[in-house]
Amino acid sequence: MPTYEYKCSVCGHTFECFHSMTADPVKTCPQCGGKVQRLISGGAGIVVKGSNPGAGAAGDRPACDRTQPCCGRETPCDHRPCES
Repeated sequence: MPTYEYKCSVCGHTFECFHSMTADPVKTCPQCGGKVQRLISGGAGIVVKGSNPGAGAAGDRPACDRTQPCCGRETPCDHRPCES
């Protein structure tokens, strides 16, 4: 279900409402009871979680080999230091 953003034409309050596309739009402001207008939003993009570009297939630890150090080390190794 999408999240819709609304803005009150009376008090200027903006808020979001999570409801199905077939549900009736919100018509009144929850703060002042004034008339609201649904805003056009940019929609959702792809969200990539995590910040480790060198993560292995499991995505939980960085890849480790002779060319790339891992586990906070500055020099490459043959195996992960944390597994030795």
